[in-house]
Amino acid sequence: MMRAIDPTDFVRAESDKQSLRFDDEKQQAKFELGVCMAVYKWEELNIAVENSWGGPNSAEKRDWLSGVVIDLFEEKAVDNILIEETLLFAMVDEFDTEIDNDSALEIAALILKLYKECAAKNYATIDDLYEKFQQKKSNTATQKIKIETDPNNPSSDEEDEEDNENDVPQLVEKIEDTHIDEAPKGPVVDDDGFELVQKKGRRR
Repeated sequence: MMRAIDPTDFVRAESDKQSLRFDDEKQQAKFELGVCMAVYKWEELNIAVENSWGGPNSAEKRDWLSGVVIDLFEEKAVDNILIEETLLFAMVDEFDTEIDNDSALEIAALILKLYKECAAKNYATIDDLYEKFQQKKSNTATQKIKIETDPNNPSSDEEDEEDNENDVPQLVEKIEDTHIDEAPKGPVVDDDGFELVQKKGRRR
């Protein structure tokens, strides 16, 4: 797989443009969503976040990194090496972690691929990545709801809600429609006939 990635592959803005930013709002929004999905796909970064190697704000740092990569495309040209080095530097600087494999280059190549697809108004890959992200988030939320119904751990509701707030990148919340609300509709009754307390939606 790695032999198919050209580290020097790049995209360049048209001669009359000062940056790679898309003028079309949908193209730009889709690309920003794609960058978020690519960053969230980086397993090495996910491990660092899950283990709080970047401190208590590790999840926020992951979202910040998505923004940093998006900002790279405010320039006239971006290549795989620039994106890869940005990712690797962030891991060292923010998570005190050195990556000794080619995973950052793979993510860089994916981001460059997504940019090219957005330029052609092809959003299939981004939509697929987003759908998989939503499924994973939904599965995680289901697991947390089960934990919250544990009568021996009544305090877990608030803690898990705070954790769940970090499951979705802040940039994604700004980009996607305001349909994200995992609260089930109507009362939920457990096996013993007690009505369960439902968590509120993210948007308050």
